[in-house]
Amino acid sequence: MQVENSNKKPSKNANGATTRSESIAATLRAAILAGEFAPGERMYELELSERLKVSRTPIREALKSLAGEGLLDHVPNRGYYVRAYSVDDIVEAYEIRAALEGLAARRAAQLGLAAEQRAIIEKALGDGEALLKKGHFTASDRILYGEINAAFHSAVLAGSQSRMLRDQLRLTQQIAPSSHRNIIAFERRDVRRRHDDHYRIYEAILCRDGGRAELLMRDHVESVKISLIRSISRDFLPSPEKRGGRSSAQSDA
Repeated sequence: MQVENSNKKPSKNANGATTRSESIAATLRAAILAGEFAPGERMYELELSERLKVSRTPIREALKSLAGEGLLDHVPNRGYYVRAYSVDDIVEAYEIRAALEGLAARRAAQLGLAAEQRAIIEKALGDGEALLKKGHFTASDRILYGEINAAFHSAVLAGSQSRMLRDQLRLTQQIAPSSHRNIIAFERRDVRRRHDDHYRIYEAILCRDGGRAELLMRDHVESVKISLIRSISRDFLPSPEKRGGRSSAQSDA
Protein backbone atom coordinates (compact mmCIF):
# COMPACT_ATOMS: atom_id res chain seq x y z
CA MET A 1 0.00 0.00 0.00
CA GLN A 2 1.46 3.34 -1.09
CA VAL A 3 -0.88 5.65 0.84
CA GLU A 4 1.00 8.78 1.82
CA ASN A 5 0.95 10.96 4.91
CA SER A 6 -2.26 13.02 4.98
CA ASN A 7 -0.86 15.86 7.11
CA LYS A 8 -1.59 18.52 4.55
CA LYS A 9 -4.05 21.40 4.53
CA PRO A 10 -7.52 19.83 4.86
CA SER A 11 -10.07 20.41 2.11
CA LYS A 12 -13.10 22.68 2.61
CA ASN A 13 -16.62 21.37 2.73
CA ALA A 14 -19.66 23.04 1.16
CA ASN A 15 -19.91 25.46 4.09
CA GLY A 16 -16.28 26.47 3.89
CA ALA A 17 -15.30 24.49 7.00
CA THR A 18 -12.32 22.17 6.86
CA THR A 19 -12.31 18.62 8.16
CA ARG A 20 -9.50 16.15 8.54
CA SER A 21 -11.79 13.23 7.67
CA GLU A 22 -12.60 14.75 4.23
CA SER A 23 -8.91 15.06 3.45
CA ILE A 24 -8.28 11.48 4.55
CA ALA A 25 -11.28 10.23 2.56
CA ALA A 26 -9.86 11.92 -0.56
CA THR A 27 -6.47 10.26 0.01
CA LEU A 28 -7.99 6.81 0.54
CA ARG A 29 -10.41 7.23 -2.37
CA ALA A 30 -7.53 7.95 -4.73
CA ALA A 31 -5.59 4.95 -3.41
CA ILE A 32 -8.56 2.61 -3.85
CA LEU A 33 -9.24 3.82 -7.39
CA ALA A 34 -5.54 3.47 -8.22
CA GLY A 35 -5.72 -0.20 -7.23
CA GLU A 36 -3.47 0.13 -4.17
CA PHE A 37 -5.97 -1.93 -2.18
CA ALA A 38 -7.14 -5.30 -3.47
CA PRO A 39 -10.85 -6.15 -3.77
CA GLY A 40 -11.97 -7.64 -0.48
CA GLU A 41 -8.98 -6.24 1.43
CA ARG A 42 -9.74 -5.11 4.96
CA MET A 43 -9.10 -1.47 5.86
CA TYR A 44 -7.57 -1.53 9.34
CA GLU A 45 -8.11 1.69 11.28
CA LEU A 46 -4.95 1.36 13.36
CA GLU A 47 -2.72 0.64 10.37
CA LEU A 48 -4.18 3.55 8.39
CA SER A 49 -3.85 5.94 11.33
CA GLU A 50 -0.17 5.02 11.70
CA ARG A 51 0.53 5.40 8.00
CA LEU A 52 -1.32 8.69 7.66
CA LYS A 53 -0.13 9.93 11.08
CA VAL A 54 -3.58 10.89 12.31
CA SER A 55 -5.86 9.65 15.07
CA ARG A 56 -8.33 6.83 14.48
CA THR A 57 -11.41 9.06 14.77
CA PRO A 58 -11.03 10.84 11.39
CA ILE A 59 -9.99 7.50 9.84
CA ARG A 60 -13.24 5.96 11.05
CA GLU A 61 -15.25 8.89 9.68
CA ALA A 62 -13.47 8.68 6.33
CA LEU A 63 -14.13 4.95 6.04
CA LYS A 64 -17.80 5.49 6.83
CA SER A 65 -17.97 8.15 4.11
CA LEU A 66 -16.32 5.87 1.52
CA ALA A 67 -18.74 3.09 2.41
CA GLY A 68 -21.56 5.54 1.71
CA GLU A 69 -20.04 6.16 -1.74
CA GLY A 70 -19.99 2.44 -2.46
CA LEU A 71 -16.22 1.98 -2.45
CA LEU A 72 -16.21 -0.01 0.79
CA ASP A 73 -18.44 -2.62 2.39
CA HIS A 74 -19.07 -2.48 6.13
CA VAL A 75 -19.40 -5.73 8.03
CA PRO A 76 -20.76 -5.22 11.58
CA ASN A 77 -18.26 -6.13 14.29
CA ARG A 78 -15.57 -6.76 11.68
CA GLY A 79 -14.85 -3.51 9.89
CA TYR A 80 -14.56 -2.12 6.39
CA TYR A 81 -13.50 -3.97 3.24
CA VAL A 82 -12.75 -2.80 -0.31
CA ARG A 83 -15.81 -3.62 -2.36
CA ALA A 84 -15.37 -6.32 -5.01
CA TYR A 85 -17.51 -5.79 -8.09
CA SER A 86 -18.88 -8.56 -10.26
CA VAL A 87 -18.43 -8.55 -14.02
CA ASP A 88 -22.13 -7.70 -14.31
CA ASP A 89 -21.61 -4.65 -12.06
CA ILE A 90 -18.76 -3.40 -14.24
CA VAL A 91 -20.65 -3.93 -17.49
CA GLU A 92 -23.67 -2.11 -16.09
CA ALA A 93 -21.44 0.78 -15.00
CA TYR A 94 -20.11 1.15 -18.54
CA GLU A 95 -23.62 1.10 -19.98
CA ILE A 96 -24.70 3.88 -17.64
CA ARG A 97 -21.49 5.77 -18.29
CA ALA A 98 -22.06 5.56 -22.06
CA ALA A 99 -25.47 7.18 -21.66
CA LEU A 100 -24.22 9.90 -19.31
CA GLU A 101 -21.08 10.74 -21.29
CA GLY A 102 -23.14 10.79 -24.47
CA LEU A 103 -25.43 13.36 -22.88
CA ALA A 104 -22.40 15.35 -21.72
CA ALA A 105 -21.06 15.44 -25.29
CA ARG A 106 -24.46 16.57 -26.60
CA ARG A 107 -24.64 19.39 -24.08
CA ALA A 108 -21.04 20.42 -24.80
CA ALA A 109 -21.90 20.68 -28.50
CA GLN A 110 -25.09 22.61 -27.86
CA LEU A 111 -23.54 25.03 -25.37
CA GLY A 112 -20.15 25.34 -27.03
CA LEU A 113 -16.76 24.68 -25.44
CA ALA A 114 -14.85 27.36 -23.57
CA ALA A 115 -11.38 28.25 -24.82
CA GLU A 116 -9.79 26.44 -21.86
CA GLN A 117 -11.71 23.25 -22.61
CA ARG A 118 -10.73 23.37 -26.29
CA ALA A 119 -7.10 23.84 -25.29
CA ILE A 120 -7.20 20.81 -22.98
CA ILE A 121 -8.80 18.62 -25.64
CA GLU A 122 -6.38 19.70 -28.35
CA LYS A 123 -3.42 19.06 -26.06
CA ALA A 124 -4.81 15.60 -25.26
CA LEU A 125 -5.17 14.85 -28.97
CA GLY A 126 -1.64 16.04 -29.67
CA ASP A 127 -0.09 14.18 -26.75
CA GLY A 128 -1.92 11.01 -27.72
CA GLU A 129 -0.71 11.31 -31.29
CA ALA A 130 2.89 11.71 -30.12
CA LEU A 131 2.55 8.60 -27.99
CA LEU A 132 1.09 6.58 -30.85
CA LYS A 133 4.01 7.53 -33.11
CA LYS A 134 6.33 5.55 -30.83
CA GLY A 135 4.89 2.33 -32.24
CA HIS A 136 5.13 0.42 -28.95
CA PHE A 137 4.05 1.04 -25.38
CA THR A 138 5.84 0.72 -22.07
CA ALA A 139 4.17 0.51 -18.67
CA SER A 140 4.72 4.24 -18.18
CA ASP A 141 3.18 4.91 -21.62
CA ARG A 142 0.06 3.10 -20.50
CA ILE A 143 -0.21 5.33 -17.44
CA LEU A 144 0.42 8.40 -19.60
CA TYR A 145 -2.30 7.48 -22.08
CA GLY A 146 -4.70 6.93 -19.19
CA GLU A 147 -4.02 10.52 -18.12
CA ILE A 148 -4.46 11.78 -21.69
CA ASN A 149 -7.74 9.92 -22.01
CA ALA A 150 -8.97 11.24 -18.65
CA ALA A 151 -8.10 14.81 -19.67
CA PHE A 152 -10.16 14.49 -22.86
CA HIS A 153 -13.23 13.07 -21.15
CA SER A 154 -13.00 15.53 -18.24
CA ALA A 155 -12.89 18.48 -20.64
CA VAL A 156 -15.97 17.25 -22.51
CA LEU A 157 -17.77 16.77 -19.20
CA ALA A 158 -16.77 20.28 -18.11
CA GLY A 159 -18.19 21.55 -21.39
CA SER A 160 -21.57 20.08 -20.46
CA GLN A 161 -21.80 22.63 -17.64
CA SER A 162 -23.80 20.13 -15.61
CA ARG A 163 -22.98 19.44 -11.99
CA MET A 164 -25.58 16.69 -11.88
CA LEU A 165 -23.94 14.84 -14.77
CA ARG A 166 -20.55 15.21 -13.11
CA ASP A 167 -21.81 13.80 -9.81
CA GLN A 168 -23.59 10.86 -11.45
CA LEU A 169 -20.60 10.02 -13.63
CA ARG A 170 -18.36 9.99 -10.60
CA LEU A 171 -20.35 7.08 -9.19
CA THR A 172 -19.94 4.98 -12.35
CA GLN A 173 -16.26 5.87 -12.65
CA GLN A 174 -15.62 4.56 -9.15
CA ILE A 175 -16.64 1.16 -10.46
CA ALA A 176 -15.24 1.31 -13.96
CA PRO A 177 -11.70 2.67 -13.39
CA SER A 178 -9.63 0.15 -11.48
CA SER A 179 -11.24 -2.88 -13.08
CA HIS A 180 -10.11 -2.32 -16.64
CA ARG A 181 -6.76 -0.73 -15.82
CA ASN A 182 -4.90 -4.02 -15.85
CA ILE A 183 -7.04 -6.14 -18.15
CA ILE A 184 -8.44 -4.07 -20.97
CA ALA A 185 -6.79 -4.41 -24.38
CA PHE A 186 -3.91 -1.98 -24.77
CA GLU A 187 -2.46 -2.91 -28.11
CA ARG A 188 -1.49 -0.05 -30.42
CA ARG A 189 -4.41 -0.73 -32.76
CA ASP A 190 -6.87 -0.49 -29.87
CA VAL A 191 -5.44 2.81 -28.66
CA ARG A 192 -5.35 4.10 -32.24
CA ARG A 193 -9.04 3.33 -32.67
CA ARG A 194 -10.02 4.96 -29.39
CA HIS A 195 -7.89 8.01 -30.08
CA ASP A 196 -9.49 8.39 -33.50
CA ASP A 197 -12.84 8.30 -31.72
CA HIS A 198 -11.70 11.34 -29.74
CA TYR A 199 -11.00 13.26 -32.94
CA ARG A 200 -14.47 12.49 -34.30
CA ILE A 201 -16.20 13.40 -31.05
CA TYR A 202 -14.32 16.70 -30.85
CA GLU A 203 -15.14 17.53 -34.46
CA ALA A 204 -18.85 16.93 -33.81
CA ILE A 205 -18.75 19.15 -30.73
CA LEU A 206 -17.00 21.95 -32.64
CA CYS A 207 -19.62 21.66 -35.40
CA ARG A 208 -22.29 22.05 -32.69
CA ASP A 209 -23.84 18.77 -33.81
CA GLY A 210 -25.22 17.52 -30.51
CA GLY A 211 -26.88 14.41 -31.90
CA ARG A 212 -23.73 13.17 -33.62
CA ALA A 213 -21.53 14.04 -30.64
CA GLU A 214 -23.80 12.03 -28.34
CA LEU A 215 -23.90 9.02 -30.67
CA LEU A 216 -20.13 9.00 -31.16
CA MET A 217 -19.43 9.26 -27.43
CA ARG A 218 -21.89 6.50 -26.59
CA ASP A 219 -20.36 4.21 -29.21
CA HIS A 220 -16.88 5.08 -27.92
CA VAL A 221 -17.64 4.08 -24.33
CA GLU A 222 -19.59 1.00 -25.46
CA SER A 223 -16.55 -0.16 -27.46
CA VAL A 224 -14.43 -0.02 -24.30
CA LYS A 225 -17.07 -2.08 -22.51
CA ILE A 226 -17.00 -4.71 -25.26
CA SER A 227 -13.20 -4.84 -25.15
CA LEU A 228 -13.33 -5.23 -21.38
CA ILE A 229 -15.80 -8.12 -21.58
CA ARG A 230 -13.59 -9.90 -24.10
CA SER A 231 -10.51 -9.41 -21.93
CA ILE A 232 -12.24 -10.69 -18.81
CA SER A 233 -13.72 -13.67 -20.66
CA ARG A 234 -10.36 -14.60 -22.17
CA ASP A 235 -8.01 -14.01 -19.27
CA PHE A 236 -9.93 -14.02 -16.02
CA LEU A 237 -13.05 -16.17 -16.15
CA PRO A 238 -12.66 -19.93 -15.65
CA SER A 239 -13.61 -22.25 -18.45
CA PRO A 240 -17.31 -23.27 -18.56
CA GLU A 241 -16.69 -26.69 -17.04
CA LYS A 242 -14.82 -25.11 -14.09
CA ARG A 243 -17.02 -22.07 -13.60
CA GLY A 244 -18.96 -22.37 -10.40
CA GLY A 245 -20.25 -18.86 -9.86
CA ARG A 246 -20.03 -15.23 -10.84
CA SER A 247 -16.59 -13.77 -11.20
CA SER A 248 -15.64 -10.64 -9.31
CA ALA A 249 -13.38 -7.76 -10.20
CA GLN A 250 -12.75 -4.32 -8.80
CA SER A 251 -13.71 -1.39 -11.03
CA ASP A 252 -11.62 1.69 -12.99
CA ALA A 253 -12.79 4.31 -16.20
